[in-house]
Amino acid sequence: SAAQNVAEVGDRITLRHVYVERRVEPLNLFLRRAPPEEARRAAIEYGQALRDLACSNIFPGDLLLKNFGVTRHGRVTFYDYDELCLLTECDFRELPPARGADEELSSEPWYYVGERDVFPEEFLPFLSLLDAQREAFLAEHAEILTARFWRELKRRHEAGEVIDVFPYPPARRLASGA
Repeated sequence: SAAQNVAEVGDRITLRHVYVERRVEPLNLFLRRAPPEEARRAAIEYGQALRDLACSNIFPGDLLLKNFGVTRHGRVTFYDYDELCLLTECDFRELPPARGADEELSSEPWYYVGERDVFPEEFLPFLSLLDAQREAFLAEHAEILTARFWRELKRRHEAGEVIDVFPYPPARRLASGA
């Protein structure tokens, strides 16, 4: 397949199809070794990465920290593409309340779970964020743990809205009218 993607044209080599990857440190490892303030910022960046994916109509499927990486500039990116799907293909639901201790303590769900069902309330326990990291994440991104957040983005995508995703935080963007 290399012959289809590489061509020698005179004294130049032309690459028709190239994948470019950034060097990143897995987020779970970064959070273990980073100073507290850097780890706090990375937890907030993780939430922003989830928002940016959602605004792009992408649901990562597997939100584990090991599937995200921290760039040399401190940005968090997603790099595990095997469980990606369109956000519009998911059904975001609230967890139904248990009707008793038996259901509450059951190792199996006591409610129906469809193939496309996602329960955002269940995200936080799987993230393995330390207390300060979790607090920083929740202070900025608590709504990500609600089905309402995801359903609203799904509605907007289904309505054909194109949601802007900015590569820089507001403080680093050019001022409007500049």
